Amino acid sequence: MIDMELGAVQERFADLVWANEPVGSGELVKICEKELNWKKPTTYTVLRKLCEKGLLQNDNGVVSSLVSKDEFYSAKSEQIIADSYQGSLPSFIAAFISRKNLTKQEADEIQKMIDTFRKEGAS
Repeated sequence: MIDMELGAVQERFADLVWANEPVGSGELVKICEKELNWKKPTTYTVLRKLCEKGLLQNDNGVVSSLVSKDEFYSAKSEQIIADSYQGSLPSFIAAFISRKNLTKQEADEIQKMIDTFRKEGAS
């Protein structure tokens, strides 16, 4: 079972791996030094923790993900809906759009997703 609970720092680190994978661990240290102002031990500590969680792997010095960025954020979204909206996607959407005016383009995109889902569900 993959542990999807990440702190903000771990999530930022995972985003860097996803953006650069596969990436050598030495190169990852350089990226983290530039982007996060981290020292080598910090990079390796966070990498080890995310490997233990089952999100990343370090295979002979090459770091890559075991869970894609899309899979991670999809699971995270599902967890937020389950925890905060009793699993109700319509309740989540209602709360989201009550604070943000949708553009016509956004509304059209959402409608297109719904229409596609209905067509696929009917077959």
